[in-house]
Amino acid sequence: MLKYVIKRLILFVIVIFGVVTITFFISHVIPADPVGAILGENAPQELVEKMERQLGLDLPLGQQYTRYLKGLINWNFGISLRTQKQVSEDLRVYFPATMELAFLALFIAIILGISIGVISAVKRNQWQDNASRVFSLVGISMPAFWLGLLFILILYYHLGLIPAGGRLSPHISPPPMVSGLYLLDSLIAGQFRTFWDALYHLLGPALVLGWIQTAYICRVTRSSMLEVLNEEYIRTARVKGLRERVVIFKHAFRNASIPILTMIGISFGYMLEGSVLTETVFGYPGLGRYAVNSFLSLDLNAVIGSVTLIAICYALSNLIVDLLYAALDPRIKY
Repeated sequence: MLKYVIKRLILFVIVIFGVVTITFFISHVIPADPVGAILGENAPQELVEKMERQLGLDLPLGQQYTRYLKGLINWNFGISLRTQKQVSEDLRVYFPATMELAFLALFIAIILGISIGVISAVKRNQWQDNASRVFSLVGISMPAFWLGLLFILILYYHLGLIPAGGRLSPHISPPPMVSGLYLLDSLIAGQFRTFWDALYHLLGPALVLGWIQTAYICRVTRSSMLEVLNEEYIRTARVKGLRERVVIFKHAFRNASIPILTMIGISFGYMLEGSVLTETVFGYPGLGRYAVNSFLSLDLNAVIGSVTLIAICYALSNLIVDLLYAALDPRIKY
């Protein structure tokens, strides 16, 4: 196990290095002028040259890349042109909001996806199975931005069930910052009114992110369960007189859980990526919206910092999933 973990950590570093390198060079070779986008087209040439020197944009591309890698060792992505703050400080503010959204959406997707998938497999070719397949097809076919606009139109505009945007209502103060997760921090501080208000603001974007991944998890659960339910040991368990619930959840579901766990890990990575559109549509102040605004304003340091952080979380989630395989199936050897 230790050798496997060390090997995966080495591959993890290589992946992050590759993501940072590709993102850096792509962002610096596109025909755009970030300084001009900030100062405007009519800015004095002296001011433009001064800012380029401050940001190191007057250096050759190779020197900029070396300078950037040295800064990454200290988790220094440079200054954001848009906010005029350290990118690392911006990430510390916006990233917890996205993680909170992703965790809630993943919780919804796991509960609904596994439940619907198991019922669909057990009730194969019955109306429950047909309904779940229609649900999965619709969920997979809907783009996140279109589903978000549909939710806003119905749940906000017509029914008033979700708020307009933000993490909290204007009259609610944020809880004392411990983790940056409003739900957790409000519980630690005993501010239950803040907790329910933060959950209320998370409901809309979490349902959009969770709906799409619920469809994928449902399909994988159904397929994996159908394969396991046809095995001989399942028939033996039923012949022995075990209750159907014990057969389904203790014998069948555990042996079918490896593909499901893989899909959950992929879903978490997608939620970090999908939050870009979802947060923009709902006006949710998370990392996704921060990345979109940075890209539109050609804030290259902020874009690279956001992409790097998402890549790190994606790689870590895959590593954790791989390590959990052994806990579910003792036959797996590293």
